[in-house]
Amino acid sequence: MTFYEHISELRAELSASTSAKEIRQIRRELNAALTKLARGQAGFDTAFGSV
Repeated sequence: MTFYEHISELRAELSASTSAKEIRQIRRELNAALTKLARGQAGFDTAFGSV
């Protein structure tokens, strides 16, 4: 599974969830994944942005 697929799956789970506890858990996982993605993109931009 790609990172993008993982984020998409978490978003789908979040929209289908009804349990407050489950929603909080999925939001934590989604926020962590989005943060990791943003850091990776920033690193890529730093490494290859001036090329």
